[in-house]
Amino acid sequence: MVQKTEGLFEHILIHYRWIFVCLFLLPLSFVFDIWIFWRNYIVFKLNSAPSKHDDKVKNIQRQIQSWNKIQGKKPFMCTARPGWQTMSFRQGIYKDIYKKINVDLVDILHIDHEKKTVHVEPLVNMGQLTAMLNPLGWTIPIVPELDDLTVGGLVMGTGIESSSHIHGLFQHICLSYELVLADGSVVRCSPENNPDLFYGIPWSYGTLGILTSVEVTLIPAKKYIELTYLPFKSLDAMSVYLEEAVVDDRNEFVEVLIFNENESVVMIGKQTDEMDNKGFNPIGRWYKPWFFKHVQDILNRSDAKTEYIPLRDYYHRHSRSIFWELQDIIPFGNNLLFRLILGWMVPPKISLMKLTQSETTKKLYENNHIIQDMLLPMSYLKETVIFFEEQVGVYPLWICPFKLPNNPGFLHPAKSNVEIYVDVGVYGVPKVENFKPRETTRKIEKFVMDRNGFQMLYADTYMTREEFRLMFDHSLYDKLRKTYGCEEAFPEVYQKVCKEARR
Repeated sequence: MVQKTEGLFEHILIHYRWIFVCLFLLPLSFVFDIWIFWRNYIVFKLNSAPSKHDDKVKNIQRQIQSWNKIQGKKPFMCTARPGWQTMSFRQGIYKDIYKKINVDLVDILHIDHEKKTVHVEPLVNMGQLTAMLNPLGWTIPIVPELDDLTVGGLVMGTGIESSSHIHGLFQHICLSYELVLADGSVVRCSPENNPDLFYGIPWSYGTLGILTSVEVTLIPAKKYIELTYLPFKSLDAMSVYLEEAVVDDRNEFVEVLIFNENESVVMIGKQTDEMDNKGFNPIGRWYKPWFFKHVQDILNRSDAKTEYIPLRDYYHRHSRSIFWELQDIIPFGNNLLFRLILGWMVPPKISLMKLTQSETTKKLYENNHIIQDMLLPMSYLKETVIFFEEQVGVYPLWICPFKLPNNPGFLHPAKSNVEIYVDVGVYGVPKVENFKPRETTRKIEKFVMDRNGFQMLYADTYMTREEFRLMFDHSLYDKLRKTYGCEEAFPEVYQKVCKEARR
């Protein structure tokens, strides 16, 4: 009887969570987004953010200096930002035991039109940044997909987008960082000034200091993206075409959605101020189909299709459906009637969904879901797609090529000074029988490591410390931790990202 009750409860949690999401989380998310938008707009227009920034940094300094005065063994430090507010689907257990440093770094500080740079605090997110920059005629070279991804998260973790085959990862468009160190001092670093620290910060997950601001390069923004969809019925043909597309300088944006082992759509885009009205498609409007469903319809065509999409709509094309994750939460979310009635409130905030998860929901999610991004040399793309088909059978797969330069730090290309890699994004419910999250992820990690690849650290990591250090180059990182007294002040990256450190 108990088993039957538990089974019924699990069935309800899996199949009917949409009731709670639609009735409560969608309205809450919508109200929260409105408040955030007006707060950011007013603060920037009043130009008060730069003057307040120094006070915020001093407050962080005071907290760290106070920590330094504690006698005896002290707990590690971390930011006080709750784990449920991050974009990772997991929450750090370490937040419960470490000394939490309060931060309130949410503002765009300055746009320098002459130097073509924007100076921001680390909790500025992509939605906030594009809303401010695009109307002024500017954008940043890489705009990672989801609205709520923050600059700090993209630096300390990683960020990638369909322009990364030209510009690299998000860290490669950053010009300087401001950091509060373990002794409470403030340091600013760039490739010219303290290059070791500059190249050591990306992927360091807040274990070298508290990031307080970032300077990012700007490029001119045009009104539209001319996006061409090319359907393929063969993995071989798609792979060959993709290798050619990423080295063609005319292609500003390149990505692929793979819908099964043979069928995929390659998307090639470029910015433009001109458009063909017949091909205009404002995909960001609430009543429009989810973008991945729109792309899937292209598979029925025998030829390419070109559309003109407003720039900001393109940047956040996967946001409304959280790539394709929302279909597992609201199964009818792409239905026309739902889009017309409630589509204007979509998507629910990932942070609110995490906050309202029960322990049972978390366990069910872990045992019946996979979310991973694996970075591998492009030469292994076909092999990787076949491997993921065998291990998880999750589709679509998101394929995003990126350039990896041979800079100091955690990541290096396998063969040369600059190499083209691909991010293989796997998000959804596995279709294979007897899916076991730990065992499957361990196989995936080994597959990636054997091919000189890397795992994005927001997702579940089951590697041992030794394996983790083999995958990522710790030589500069270890040197910086000794130099700046981090060993007693902050945990290592592994201690924050391994599965045992996350609930």
